[in-house]
Amino acid sequence: MKKAMIYGAGISGKSVKKLLEEMKWETVLVDDKMGVSSTDAVAYLEGIDLFIKSPGIPYNDLMKKVEKKGIKVVNEIEVSYDYMKQTSTTKVIAITGTNGKTTTTSKIAELLNTAGIRSIAAGNIGVPYSEAVLEKNKYEYIVLELSSYQLENLYEFKADIAMIINLAPDHLDRYRDADHYYDTKFNIGMNQNLGDKFIVNIDDVEIMKRIDRVNSEILRLSLEEDSDICLYENDLYFKGEQITPIDKFSLKGRHNLQNILFIAGAVKLIGVENKIIRNVLENTKSLEHRMEEFYTYKNGNNTIKFINDSKGTNLESTMKAIGAFEKPILICGGCDKNLELAPLIEEIKKSVKEVYLIGELAPKLEKELLAVSYPKKDIHNLETLQKVMTVLAKNMKNMESEKDLTVLLSPASSSFDQFKSYEERGRVFKKLVLENFKKEN
Repeated sequence: MKKAMIYGAGISGKSVKKLLEEMKWETVLVDDKMGVSSTDAVAYLEGIDLFIKSPGIPYNDLMKKVEKKGIKVVNEIEVSYDYMKQTSTTKVIAITGTNGKTTTTSKIAELLNTAGIRSIAAGNIGVPYSEAVLEKNKYEYIVLELSSYQLENLYEFKADIAMIINLAPDHLDRYRDADHYYDTKFNIGMNQNLGDKFIVNIDDVEIMKRIDRVNSEILRLSLEEDSDICLYENDLYFKGEQITPIDKFSLKGRHNLQNILFIAGAVKLIGVENKIIRNVLENTKSLEHRMEEFYTYKNGNNTIKFINDSKGTNLESTMKAIGAFEKPILICGGCDKNLELAPLIEEIKKSVKEVYLIGELAPKLEKELLAVSYPKKDIHNLETLQKVMTVLAKNMKNMESEKDLTVLLSPASSSFDQFKSYEERGRVFKKLVLENFKKEN
């Protein structure tokens, strides 16, 4: 019997363990909080045929010993793909990018299902790929959101349709530099050939620098110029065909227009009718935790809108969120990813009324804001969301002359310093808002 060691007992780790056991593999689950510890795991390496590394696991001492022994290191995506190819005819649409992945992934799956094409959104979006493939031919398409971490340690994986939404610096606590991060993203097109499709955002400089790595059929996409998938006046076009007007789309903002081009392009490649595309894009709802306007508080003449953008886990995403509102009050901070903060600092200085800081990144943000002469009185370094909401509720009482305010949670970083996930951070934020800003009867 073949033997695999799985490092990481999170959702994907537990799911791939179940998949390997379905494949009649013996498994050893390693996790410092449950299962065999990473220190003790060294004693189990003899006889291990395959090592599966969960996405968030760093390259630590155990990883070095695994590589020294010459054990093949893969991830859950690779194992799942191998199983899928052996057991089903399901096809893969793979999506990555710095921003827009989750919206694009979920809405492609929604559109395909509306068109009667059995599909599921999986991968980094919540449902593990390994869980989806266990259902064998239940799905015609698995629509995979893939993070850069999930694009490491791949060998045979191949997408039928691949796309990179955009590229901006991120995760520099993990990668040598931005180029290393961008190069990893391009693994999404690995093993593709001319029978496969790759949708390319020609407006993105970093993507275009690497376009010669694409070996499949390229479809060019642009918000700026004529291309295979583009906008002209008030309409969306695919290969010269008018698909739908854009004025009634329910997903607002320029960043969502870019996502919509990818969504429409992917489903047109599969043959979805224009009227179905139009209907879904005009009626679909925004995702939870992504620019989610979830609560409006009124107190006398004051109106305060609360926006949950906990999914804003990098600088680019938060800068776009800030720009969507007139002088918002920003709640920001999380893990320190070793990113150059200057662009975000300048955007806050220019466009943010007050800033409330949380998490590991808070002291660095405060220092850099003060260095560019952002008013000290408008910086509130409070460490936790709970403290922020208590102080914010108190401060709002002194803003009675201002009728319209927006409070925006857009952290510009990941949540793991204080929360299990961005979803938990968003849920806690919404709960605290409702507790501290109760509507008057």
